[in-house]
Amino acid sequence: MRILVVEDDAVLMNGIQVGLGLTGFTVDAVSNCADASAALHGSVFDAIVLDLMLPDGSGLDFLAELRSRQMTTPVLLLTARDSVPDRIAGLDAGADDYLGKPFDLNEVAARLRALTRRASGSAVAYRTWRDLCLDPATMEVSKSGESVRLSRREFAILHALMDRPGQILSKSQLEDRLYGWQEEVESNTIEVHIHHLRQKLGTDIIETVRGVGYRLAEGKEPAHKDNKGRR
Repeated sequence: MRILVVEDDAVLMNGIQVGLGLTGFTVDAVSNCADASAALHGSVFDAIVLDLMLPDGSGLDFLAELRSRQMTTPVLLLTARDSVPDRIAGLDAGADDYLGKPFDLNEVAARLRALTRRASGSAVAYRTWRDLCLDPATMEVSKSGESVRLSRREFAILHALMDRPGQILSKSQLEDRLYGWQEEVESNTIEVHIHHLRQKLGTDIIETVRGVGYRLAEGKEPAHKDNKGRR
């Protein structure tokens, strides 16, 4: 999942960026409303972490502007202004969740997973497709109940495809999901990761739609499973 962090405290921004990165998120960060607006204009994010007190304006005003443009990206307000009236104002302005500072990064990650899960219409924390089960919280994948070890990039691609079963994702969409602004992307990176996924999960799991992109191959989905991948 790709996250935009809007936070003007450089130390805190870096800490959030590194911490969320370790839990599987791709994180880009900016320090003001103007840069956040430019980032949202040029890239697609699964969620936004937004501070309220920014050097060029109010985070609440920025949030209200986003919602007035019908932008539905989930927003988690992360701020030192944590009184009840502040929380009410933030939620009424269009925030999907509100967390006061100081905070625990694991909780931030959990709240972001919950927000993106609800935005995708999923009622459960894990994803299933055919005999695959993926748990975003633990970054674990199993096939027919057997654990499969994936790299962080491989996991992110599989997660993106399982979030949108049946939908074709282009190479550029997958690159956006995997890489932040400062990361260099080689021309064949996605193809290499797809090749490795097929080696580990089976050649019939991911379908190449020539000239368009990739999607999970059609097939009968498994019976309902619990979050450990058992039937």
